[in-house]
Order: sequence, then C-alpha cells, then structure tokens
Amino acid sequence: MNGAQWVVHALRTQGVDTVFGYPGGAIMPVYDALYDGGVEHLLCRHEQGAAMAAIGYARATGKTGVCIATSGPGATNLITGLADALLDSIPIVAITGQVAAPFIGTDAFQEVDVLGLSLACTKHSFLVQSLDELPRVIAEAFQVANSGRPGPVLVDIPKDIQMAQGDLDPHFSTVADEMAFPQAEVAQALQMLAQSQQPMLYVGGGVGMAQAVPALREFLAVTRMPATCTLKGLGVVDADYPYYLGMLGMHGTKAANLAVQECDLLIAVGARFDDRVTGKLNTFAPHAKVIHMDIDPAELNKLRQAHIGLTGDLNCLLPALQQPLAIDGWRERSAALRAEHAWRYDHPGEAIYAPLLLKQLSDRKPADSVVTTDVGQHQMWSAQHMTYTRPENFITSSGLGTMGFGLPAAVGAQVARPNDTVICISGDGSFMMNVQELGTVKRKQLPLKIVLLDNQRLGMVRQWQQLFFQERYSETTLTDNPDFLTLASAFGIPGQHITRKDQVEAALDTMLSSQGPYLLHVSIDELENVWPLVPPAPVTLKCWRNYHDATSGRFTGTFQPGNLRARAARCPPPGFPHLRNEHGNRAGRTEHKYRIDRCQPAARRITV
Repeated sequence: MNGAQWVVHALRTQGVDTVFGYPGGAIMPVYDALYDGGVEHLLCRHEQGAAMAAIGYARATGKTGVCIATSGPGATNLITGLADALLDSIPIVAITGQVAAPFIGTDAFQEVDVLGLSLACTKHSFLVQSLDELPRVIAEAFQVANSGRPGPVLVDIPKDIQMAQGDLDPHFSTVADEMAFPQAEVAQALQMLAQSQQPMLYVGGGVGMAQAVPALREFLAVTRMPATCTLKGLGVVDADYPYYLGMLGMHGTKAANLAVQECDLLIAVGARFDDRVTGKLNTFAPHAKVIHMDIDPAELNKLRQAHIGLTGDLNCLLPALQQPLAIDGWRERSAALRAEHAWRYDHPGEAIYAPLLLKQLSDRKPADSVVTTDVGQHQMWSAQHMTYTRPENFITSSGLGTMGFGLPAAVGAQVARPNDTVICISGDGSFMMNVQELGTVKRKQLPLKIVLLDNQRLGMVRQWQQLFFQERYSETTLTDNPDFLTLASAFGIPGQHITRKDQVEAALDTMLSSQGPYLLHVSIDELENVWPLVPPAPVTLKCWRNYHDATSGRFTGTFQPGNLRARAARCPPPGFPHLRNEHGNRAGRTEHKYRIDRCQPAARRITV
C-alpha cells in the first residue's frame, strides 16, 4: 500500500463517504487511489467551490467535510473556504498535494507554502514529512477538526510520500480528558437566574454544533424565558415558541433588540458577542449581568465581561441551570414586543417584494428543507422572513460573509441529504462569483432549487452607500448582468423569470414541484433596503428610531451618521491577541505553534 492508498483507506476508516475536490499534478496519486477506493468523489468546478461544498456537507449532516486540491493554485483556492470554516467553527479536513519533498523551497512548478498561508485560517495545519507519520497525521487531523470547538484542518502531503510504498499501522488517537464540571460556578448561576426579573437567552451557533438543541429546548420549556438567536443560531429555538423574539443584531428584529436592551440578565449560550450582534459593545444590554456558556474558554470575557463564565458541554450545563422562573410580567412584555413589532407584508404596487416572496417560500417548502444563502441583502431577508426547524437547515456564511458561498454549499448539502429539498437563495452579485458550480449541479443532476433575487445592484453595498456615504453610488450597478435563464439553460437547467408579485405563488409551486434542478429568476426593486438596521458602531442602537420604523419597513426620517472616518480614527484597532499553544486537545480552538505578541499592528512580531 502506498501513501495515497493509505489516505483513502484512512478516510473510509473515519466514516467519510464523499469528498469534494479538483485534481492536479501533485495530488494525482490520491486521485488514482480514489478511482476504486470506495469513497465517492464529487468534481467541483473550482477549488473554492469544493471547500464550500464540504462546508455545506458538514453543516447539513454534522459530519466532517473533506475537500482535496493540488499544490500551488489549487491549494491557494481553498484558503477562502478554510477561513469561512474557521470563523463559523465547521469541521473540515482539507488534503492538499505538495511538490516532492526534495523540491520544497526551490520554487518548483506549482509550489507554494500552503502551510504558512493556512496558519491564520485553520485550526491546525500539517506538513507530512515521512510515510511513517501519515497514519498519525490523518487521525489527528480528524480529531482536531472535531474536538472542542470545531474547525478546519489542513494536511499537506508531498507527492513522493503519496507514492512511497510501505507497511503502515493504524493510528488510534487518544481521547481528550473530559472537562471538569464547573460546580461552584453553576451554583452561582442558578442563584443569579432565580433572582433575575427580566432574563434573556441569547442563542448562538455553538448550540447546534454541540448537538444541544434538545437540551436548549427543554431548558426553555422549563424556564419559559424570552429568547433570541444569532444568524448562525437560527433553527435552534422553535419559531412557534411564544417568547421567541427572532434574530438579534444589526438586521435583527426590533423586538429582540429592544428586549436585550431591557433585560437584567443575559445568558449567552454558544455565542460570541459578534460586532454584528452587539453594535457598540458598551451600550449592548447595558443593565444586564452576563452568564456566558461556551465550549471554548477563549471566548469567555473576550469581548463582554461575564459575571459568570461556564466552560463545558452545553448538554451538561443547560440541564444544570434549568428551573421554573416567576417572571410573568417579563413574559407578557416580551410577548407584547413580539406582537407589536411583527412584520407587515403589505406592499404597494405590482413589483415583487422580496420579504413577502421569502415568507411565501417559507410557508411552501417542506418542513425539513435545507436553505443555503449567499451574502448580501437576500441573506438577511432569508434570516428574517423564513423559519427553520433545526440549525442544520439554514446554511450561510455568518462570520466571514463570503459572497459565492450559497451555490457550492447547496451542492454539498444536496449530496449529503439527497432526499431532502435544498434551496439556494442568492443575489445577482453573489451568484456570479461561483456560477461555474452550475456545471457540478448538471454533472450530478442534483435537484436543488435556486432562487435568484436580481436587483441589478450590489444591494447591501448600495444600501450602505445610501445611508452612510451620502448616496455616492460607486461601482454597485450591475445592469450588464447576463441573461440568467439563458445561462442556466447552457448548463441544461430549466427555469423561469418573474417580475410581478401576482406571478410569485405559481412560480414557487412550479419550482418546488420540479424533479431536477431549477432556477427561479426574480426581478426586484433596485432600491429595496433591508430593515430594521441597527447602525454599526460607533453609531448606537438608539439611532435606529430616527430613520426607520421596523413594523412598516419604511423610512420615517433622515439618518445623519456624521463623519464616520473621524470617529473611526478615535477608535484605533486593539493590539493583536496573544496566541500561543503547544498543539494539544484543549477544550477550544487548538492554535498553531506560533505566537503573536500583543503589540500595536505597526510593530507586529511573529515568533515561530
């Protein structure tokens, strides 16, 4: 057995049934082993698409996604996908070919230091230096990707090691010790929760990744406290839960944002106080004590100081905290906020109103459908106006915000769940970034559905130019878009173009009943904005009422943000975080074997 055959054997041993990739010279031995190796390979049309398909596969199933690329440009094309997986904590193993070991460092054909490039966008990276260490490296890669806080791991394998023959023994990774249960801190948290009059549950993506959705729903059934979710936490809380206030943050519901500002106790569960949630951090939940639960101790006190920090498995922590609460007045207040600020979908004229279209799609799609999105206005509308039964059913690029993510992620999700409906919601800007993956859809006859919202603009950028840059619309017009139906037809994919709201219901029914892939091209108003909007820091939450009524979705005044550049100059970026590790199985992220000393950016020093 040569090294490449061992790689495929190790993938089977890890339970991998599908990998996504693109072949090339330095990875050809692995592709030869895949030919009859018992692992299905799906050929994507770009390595970035392969990485994002692996993310979609991982998000839809909870398994580890695997992508493969050759050296040089093949490996560099994976980088954006790896960064996306890191910021959203997705378990990915990326296997790259490398030039033969004797040629490393010689500027050989298609040689690049992918290990160095990947340091900032992976949980850990390996360069295999001998055939004998290959079993250990592959086993550790899967262990690191899935332990503690999940993340991407890269394994770079020189071509000569792939081709080397030898007898290799299986390597069994050691299981990390279980984390000690924080008994004293849990007791304090129980008391703090019992004394609270206005508690709020702030739910992040970590709940779904910990497979703690049942535990969290049981916690809510017992406590009956109001709850809100981040973008990546959507689907964790049942949309019919009477005290669920929807998504929190910049484009979250007005009810959720107001409730967080009023609460006296904020319980953050698998959430990281992202700037798109908090806005100006020192005005976020200003009256609240904070209980922060996370598997990654590095997240505790990173941005918001927690009164009680609980590190551990949410499946253990949540049951330990649940208790009936005497907060009837607060429940009534949250229910009133939910009712008062419910979205109104009435919209004048014949043009298609995107929020209403997505609400109609949500009402029609099968309950266990998977929805993927690209990044832009359509992403926020999909989060605001569609409901999801579990977090695996809403797959989007939350942390990195990667345009071009939706279509390849839908490919991965459809491969992972062939019997479920998969819908990709995209915008005309994002769609063109990985449009080549229509070839992958056609090649495998994947029956995914694409809803393309076309406003002939880079909509979110145009909206910010309108609000924050005095309507100076610089390079956001896309009136030269291709004919999207003709483009889809070139790949053998049928579709329909609609322009009026009276066409929407029939078009959605046609799309959802189609047996194969389908593109629904939807023309929408180029000036439609995403509301509500909590302006970014340093503009505070209080500003939103000056220019937007969240219940109507329309302007009610004029917003004057002031000189944002001057304000930003008064808020210099913080020093670089102090990262150091000895590559082990700590509870959270396992960082690389390097250190960034805390200093100002101009004096950055990296020690290897």
